[in-house]
Amino acid sequence: MQLRNILLIFVLSLLAIFVAINWVAIMAPASISLIFTTIQAPLGLILIAITALLAVFFLGFIVYMQSSVMLERQRLLRDLEAQRELANQAEVSRLSELRTYLENELQQLNVRRQESQHAMEARLAQLEQALSSSIEQTGNTLSAYIGELDDRLEHGRKPD
Repeated sequence: MQLRNILLIFVLSLLAIFVAINWVAIMAPASISLIFTTIQAPLGLILIAITALLAVFFLGFIVYMQSSVMLERQRLLRDLEAQRELANQAEVSRLSELRTYLENELQQLNVRRQESQHAMEARLAQLEQALSSSIEQTGNTLSAYIGELDDRLEHGRKPD
């Protein structure tokens, strides 16, 4: 039990003991003025009845407030769950958009890489052909020089 409930039960118990001990004084008749008339009634009993009526009224008010708070809480929980679901859907949507964007970017990068690779292969083939041509020309030139030196050695001439 909560401390508040224990305290309330304790105070009500003390009040019941007080009423039981003073029951004779509470039930003693007294002259009570009702503005237009005067009646004989037990004043203590009337005050206890009014107090009990106020307690019942406030108890009803508390029940009403708690039930309205609980209903509001339930409504807020439903709204919160709906908002959470919307946020989850938005997150899934953003993730799928991001996945699509990344796939497109990766495809573009792959296309660019392939284009670069083809360009590099073409350039390498061109350089290889140029190098082969240069080596062939150098070989031909070298063969011509060797042939000329060979001719000069055979004829006994001096190189220029």
